Amino acid sequence: MQRIETKIVKVSRRSAATRLSLMFALMTVALVAIGAASSMQDPAAKEKLQAKIADVKASLAKNQEALRMYAWQETTEISLKGDVKSKTQNACSYGADGKVVKTLVSAPPEKKKDAPRGLKGKIVENKVEDVKEYMESSAKLIKMYVPPDPAKMQASMQAGKGSLTQPSAGKAVLAFSDYALPGDKLTLTFDTTGNKIVSVNVNTYLDKPDDTVTLAVNFTSLPEGPNYLSYSLLDVKAKKVQVKTTNAGYKLAAK
Repeated sequence: MQRIETKIVKVSRRSAATRLSLMFALMTVALVAIGAASSMQDPAAKEKLQAKIADVKASLAKNQEALRMYAWQETTEISLKGDVKSKTQNACSYGADGKVVKTLVSAPPEKKKDAPRGLKGKIVENKVEDVKEYMESSAKLIKMYVPPDPAKMQASMQAGKGSLTQPSAGKAVLAFSDYALPGDKLTLTFDTTGNKIVSVNVNTYLDKPDDTVTLAVNFTSLPEGPNYLSYSLLDVKAKKVQVKTTNAGYKLAAK
């Protein structure tokens, strides 16, 4: 009987030690998390991030005004499993209301009359419809992140979900979590010497969080100075769909 009691005492001590170790581990994780949150709210770091958001906002406004004088060509390609399924070209310019006006230059060819019939034809047709649907959804998603919205950056920063790093001289990287959707992240690289956006990278999703989507956007400067979105690639990995957009041929629009 005494041996049994001794074993019970030993087990109880081990359980208590295990619980104590677990408690210390949880406390350590909590302290690390609090420390990370505190660093995000550090007044000096927050002030620097605030200043960079202001620089980005000024740069966007300046470019938006300058680009209104230009016309250009936009090309959009939609690929499914590596095969280009749709390619559209539009002539673009700004209207009197400040919004981009697109005029279709070329569109995907119409369906061939000798397209497969029966079940195979139905499958092909459904794939084409899926691509069109993703094109519409992708266009809406891109507008949520491009051009970057200083108000959303500000909201992310105020929530303690913004950060600023300067990996090299003349370059600043601003990162914002929960920027447009819960769980997303927007990272913006800014040229602090030329006061212009270099690139934007986004991790987000379409309908639900497991429908992961990445968006990579590059900007290029015209000889006259304005900075424009030259290339974007939206990748819907789960569906093996990619939407590539290029803007080129910028020239002063006829008055």
